[in-house]
Amino acid sequence: MSMKAAVVGKAGPELRDLPIPAPGPNEVLVKIHAAALNRADLGMAAGHKHGSSGGVGAPLGLEWAGEVIRAGAEAGGYQPGDRVMCSGLGGFAEYAVADHRRCFTVPDRMGWREAACFPVALRTMVDAVLINGAMQRGQKVMILGASSGVGILGMQIAKACGAALVIGTSTNPQRRGQLTSYGADHAIDPSAEDWAQHVLELSGGSGVDLIVDMLSGPYVNAAMTCTALGGRIVNVGRLAGQLGEFNFDLHALRRIQYIGVTFRTRTIDDVAAINERVRQDVWRYVEDGRFKMPMDRDMPLMQIRQTLAEMHDNNHFGKITVSPGN
Repeated sequence: MSMKAAVVGKAGPELRDLPIPAPGPNEVLVKIHAAALNRADLGMAAGHKHGSSGGVGAPLGLEWAGEVIRAGAEAGGYQPGDRVMCSGLGGFAEYAVADHRRCFTVPDRMGWREAACFPVALRTMVDAVLINGAMQRGQKVMILGASSGVGILGMQIAKACGAALVIGTSTNPQRRGQLTSYGADHAIDPSAEDWAQHVLELSGGSGVDLIVDMLSGPYVNAAMTCTALGGRIVNVGRLAGQLGEFNFDLHALRRIQYIGVTFRTRTIDDVAAINERVRQDVWRYVEDGRFKMPMDRDMPLMQIRQTLAEMHDNNHFGKITVSPGN
């Protein structure tokens, strides 16, 4: 049997008829009801590698939600009919396989589109805020570049886990106006000349204990300026540029821990360990509906090229999803 699936073509993303994949011993085969876009999809669609995958013919789509059709003998107890949200490769398709250690059970109250938006963001922000960021109750947190799905969830995780102050940033005034609905106490514009001073004022002069940085590039020195003495910056993304000036003296004077993270070099055991922290620290907030993920639009799989182009144009707030059945 065959399925429709999006892969990297010579001239960008394209749909192909491919065989339905068979799950390995540790995997589940999922009939996909919805998949969510991530910034990394744009790079892969342009032919760049993402971890070990990439290039012409590479499957596209990093997270999805759907129904288990078949499960391997060692697939963590998942059974046909289970509702799961997954991450992996090949989510822009009618079917995909995922290692069971990359899966979560979809809560009963949650729809397919919403479920597809959580797997990557949950792992990324539990890792950035709670594991590498080591946030403690009562601390002050800033998400630098907060209007993406990952950033929006990061603010909510910080707030739910006891942050005394959560600041979100966006250069877009319409998006800034929405951040306080998703965990931010204050929303600021990092393109403003005095934005770091504004953060210092909001934090009582001391600076924030933790910055989760999705921007980098020209923002790093200002970010260090408003980081508390002995504070931490966790670099998750580089949307504003991979290169920039770095004030080493400022870094030393403020005794900042500057931590780089990515999932491209994580093993499946690393992912499984982070999943356990997700379940331990925040899963109850997913189940009870406390965490909200704004969904900008849903597009049919048949229009995957247009969908990725719309993400590239960056006119959305929250997540864009694709649905094979549309």
